Amino acid sequence: MITARAAASFDPVGRSVATARSFVRDTLQGWGFADIVDDAVVLTSELVTNAVVHAGTSADVLCLRSDDGVRIEVADRYPEREIPLQGNALNMGNPDREGGRGLQLCAALADRWGVEYTPTNKQVWFQLGLPERAVGTRTAGPALPSHLLPLADGRVRVAVIQIDRTGAINAWNEDAEELFGYSAEQVIGKPLTDLAAWPHTPGTSTGIVEALQLSRWEGSYGLRGAHGRVTPVYASHLRVRDTGGEPSTVCLLVRDHERAVLQTPLRVSATDTTTSSEGHASDPFEVFIGSPAPDDLDGLLQRTVERARDMLDGDSAFLLLATDDETELEVRASTGLPSARQRFARVPVEAGTGRYGSARMPAVHEDLTAVPGAVPLLSGTGMRSVVTVPLKVEGRLTGSLGVAAESPSRYSNEEALRLQFAADRIALAVESARLGELERLRRGSLSFLVEASDLLAGTLDRDQTLALMAQMTVPTLATWCAVYTIADQASDPYLSYVLHEDEERIDGLKALLSKIAPPDPVPTPGARVWAAPAEAAHQAALRTSMRSLGLNEPATVSSGVGTTLATAGAVGGETVVLPLVARNRVIGMLTLGKPTDEHFRQEILELAEDLSRRAALALDNARLYSERTAISQSLQRSLLPPELPHIDGVEVEVIYRAAGEGNEVGGDFYDLFPIRDGAYGFAIGDVCGTGPEAAAVTGLARHALRLLAREGYDGPAVLDRLNSAILDEGARSRFLTLLYGELWPQEDGSALLKVVCAGHPLPLRLRQDGTVEPAAEPQPLLGVMDDLELYEQTVILDPGDVLLCVTDGVTERREGTRMLGDDGLADVLTTCTGLTAGAVAARIMRAVERFASDAPSDDMAILAMRVPGLQKD
Repeated sequence: MITARAAASFDPVGRSVATARSFVRDTLQGWGFADIVDDAVVLTSELVTNAVVHAGTSADVLCLRSDDGVRIEVADRYPEREIPLQGNALNMGNPDREGGRGLQLCAALADRWGVEYTPTNKQVWFQLGLPERAVGTRTAGPALPSHLLPLADGRVRVAVIQIDRTGAINAWNEDAEELFGYSAEQVIGKPLTDLAAWPHTPGTSTGIVEALQLSRWEGSYGLRGAHGRVTPVYASHLRVRDTGGEPSTVCLLVRDHERAVLQTPLRVSATDTTTSSEGHASDPFEVFIGSPAPDDLDGLLQRTVERARDMLDGDSAFLLLATDDETELEVRASTGLPSARQRFARVPVEAGTGRYGSARMPAVHEDLTAVPGAVPLLSGTGMRSVVTVPLKVEGRLTGSLGVAAESPSRYSNEEALRLQFAADRIALAVESARLGELERLRRGSLSFLVEASDLLAGTLDRDQTLALMAQMTVPTLATWCAVYTIADQASDPYLSYVLHEDEERIDGLKALLSKIAPPDPVPTPGARVWAAPAEAAHQAALRTSMRSLGLNEPATVSSGVGTTLATAGAVGGETVVLPLVARNRVIGMLTLGKPTDEHFRQEILELAEDLSRRAALALDNARLYSERTAISQSLQRSLLPPELPHIDGVEVEVIYRAAGEGNEVGGDFYDLFPIRDGAYGFAIGDVCGTGPEAAAVTGLARHALRLLAREGYDGPAVLDRLNSAILDEGARSRFLTLLYGELWPQEDGSALLKVVCAGHPLPLRLRQDGTVEPAAEPQPLLGVMDDLELYEQTVILDPGDVLLCVTDGVTERREGTRMLGDDGLADVLTTCTGLTAGAVAARIMRAVERFASDAPSDDMAILAMRVPGLQKD
């Protein structure tokens, strides 16, 4: 019969194995099955490793409690990975090979085990029975000499506290009054959590609230007494029911150093071979850390500080690791201290006469109040005495381990030697785990930078580059990010982009940063701390709180209190600034921030520095591209007439489409301008190529046409002189196709045209009856030969006639092997009878665009002129 169950799923990543072990350990300890925890954890570890590492799938772990014991099931999503068949049931293979150890362990440790398959899952299960004990006996230890018995005070006081189902205290005995200074009347009815100074056992994820709901639990925490000091206690919780069936928890508490009175002894297997015949441990590392040792760095460091604190009967302990250059120590684990505030904080190794000036040697401080700041990590924590020892590997400083107490003169050289001995045992394991973590971080950093480089290289838009910079840093590297840009050396930094992992904090963060002076644009590489945001946030929160309490001017917006306090918490941690340097110039700053009392890891800062270099180059490339695009567009606009003149008696419409994204100056141009009273010149041309050289010829042609025509030259003379000017350009010259004409509206409603078509697509004339014919003959293009024999042709446009002039981007529009051509253009024009000049141009452009699905690859210009005729009254 199943009496309890617990289930969890774990992702296919390496850290899931450690998480699964913690899940099973916490579950079985909560059920009171401490005797079988070790075996269950070992088997679960192997089976989850098979699933998430070897099979590469997620793992589902199910713990079932019954009267017979505990059954644990581990399922993965890889049913094709079958159990290897063994010819001999006793031959389980080589235990040293990579796969199959989980099944060997199941056969060796479990009472029963098996494998079940479904179409989507493979499930391996094992069952562990509870050890048989004599009635009334839970555990027993051998008789020991008096000097080996644990120490206790003159009288061991056991506080008995009972907690009801709501978490409130409903019983408080005399020993509880003696230990904590509260009378029963003062605490009855109050939640136990109101007295808790340490909300959970250091190094575990089980809080007091959760512990009170478990059937059985043992651990340590701190209760704040009536005198205001914290009393570390060791507690044993037992969940019971009263005569009415109401559940409550009975808590037995002793002073933490008297934990042997209540603590359940660790189960030692009958086959344990860790001790020699002399009774000394063969592996001092396991004696200090315990077995099994955590396989992740954070777990190992947390276990280390907890054991160090217990070994020296301290109130707190901490462990710092050295950076690669050994110039700084970084806080990586602590117990009994505000770890959230201290984690990843850094202190220099050589800090003068203080503790860290001699970090390479053991040191004992009997009273920290006599040497303020000797151990910066303990400032403001109430710790008075401390012993610290170095962690060294092959003579190289790798870290520092310390234990502290609230009372002075607690430690001497003897404790320093004991702690140094333990530090020597664990230094190599810590360094090995640190190097493994560093290698994983570097592999992740390399992948991150490759992806970031690809994303940044994929855009040349400035705003999008700024957004990418921020989105790549938040929340991967920081909680919030701000990007300042500098337009030029004479400009001040400008707040260009702000991002926070909580979108509701962005506006408040932006408002806060807008009110403080930006960081100085220092080109020195590397991250530097910027304290201004945290200070400004603190002051703003203080002012808002005072207004809300009526201590200053009245608050105008009640919701502003929460917003300001939330903003202050969001930026109250460490803030660093990295310069954005591109082409030997500071173009901006990348600002990264943490929430209240958090610090950056050194590896994260190094990764952010690499990212800032790539981001700076991408941002500068986007700036250069924007400037080049703006110049090209401005130049393109200068090569076209700003507006077309109004011609009485003639409708004129022009459509111009430049190919590409505007980053190249096109070679097509058009113009329509008055020459003298009653006469107008028009032109449409195409210069070979694009870019500055083509633009130079385009500008030359347009301005030369206007100048020569207004000097009274006829069409052939204008083009002949333009041809000479183009040839004078030498290597920069480009050949030019040009249709040039002069237009005279007539009193009878018609229009007289004289045109010269120099190598350009022939103009087409649409008559009122729908016929289409060329309005000129082809002649040599310009920019190729010196002597040109050009002539002009006269065309009369009758009322209703249309003259259509286009560039070759229209006639050479392609779809595969098909091309629109002159005939296709003429076919489209035949459908334009009776349309205005604007409608004709629009229909031609629409037909050209629909001819092919791809975007046009060449510039296109369309000039349509129509003679509507005389208007009748």
